[in-house]
Amino acid sequence: MDFPAERIVDARYMEPPQPFVATMEMLDTLQPGEEMLLLLYREPHPLYRVLQQNGHDWKSELRPDGTFAVVITC
Repeated sequence: MDFPAERIVDARYMEPPQPFVATMEMLDTLQPGEEMLLLLYREPHPLYRVLQQNGHDWKSELRPDGTFAVVITC
């Protein structure tokens, strides 16, 4: 997964609610069909509900280093 730096939210060291806020702010900048990458050390189940309610698609994978990589499509 290669993403330009401006489309990555590396929230692995952020404290809640900063990852959620940063993700929602980035989603506001994307055009329909564009993607972003969210990196976390825990799976963001509450975020998935919000994404679903707002019509966004996502896919996530657990990487060997313990990072959840979530690709979100606007």
